[in-house]
Amino acid sequence: MKAMILAAGRGQRLAPLTDTLPKPLIELGGVTLIERHVRRLAANGIRELVINVSHLGHLIEAHLGDGARLGVDIAYSREPDGPLETGGGIARALPLLGDAPFLVVNADVWTDFDWRLDAHDDDSAHLLLIPNPPHHPAGDFALAGNRATRDEPRPYTYAGIGRYSPTLFAGRDSGSFPLAPLLFELAAAGRLGGQRYDGRWFDIGTPARLEAARSEVAERP
Repeated sequence: MKAMILAAGRGQRLAPLTDTLPKPLIELGGVTLIERHVRRLAANGIRELVINVSHLGHLIEAHLGDGARLGVDIAYSREPDGPLETGGGIARALPLLGDAPFLVVNADVWTDFDWRLDAHDDDSAHLLLIPNPPHHPAGDFALAGNRATRDEPRPYTYAGIGRYSPTLFAGRDSGSFPLAPLLFELAAAGRLGGQRYDGRWFDIGTPARLEAARSEVAERP
C-alpha cells in the first residue's frame, strides 16, 4: 500500500516560524515532523510514499530527497501556484498514487499510531478518530460500530489519518477544494468507516500545541 503525506500547507498560525521554514520541517526531539512520519511508515512496511509540496516545498525535497536514506521511495506532487487544500492536493496526486486504496496522513500531526486501520475493501474512506481534543470540542463525527456518522453528539475528531479509495476523487475538479465535505457526504450515505484511537496524538497547529508536543516527546520520545 502507498501512503500520501500532506505537506503543502502554509502554517500561518505558526508564523513567523513558518515564514522561512515549512511546518513539516519543524522538529520534535531533534527530528522533523515529516521525517517522523516517514520513519514510522517505513517501520510498518509502507515504503512507497507521495508527498505534496507547495510553500517552501523545495526545503522539504532537499531534506528528504528520494527517500533512500530512510528506506523509502518518495515521489513529489508539486503545487506551484499555492496549496490546493486537502481534497485538491489528493486529487492532483492521483496519478502517483495508483488505482489501489492508499493511506493519507497530515504532516502536521504527531502520533504513536501503528498505521493499522481496520478498513473494509468497500469503504470509500476509513478514518482514524480521536476523542475530541480541547481545541475542537464540537467534534466531527460519532461512531456506530465501525461506521463514522454525523449524528449528534459528535465526540470524535478526525485525526488526519485515513485510508482512501481513489474512486472518491475520480472526476473531481483538479483545482483547490477541501476534503471535509466529501467525508460528510459519505457519512450521510453510511459509507464512511471509522475507528477510535486513544493513544498519543498532537495537532501541531499553534505555538502552544507545538510546545505541548515537544514536552511530551522530551518526556517519552
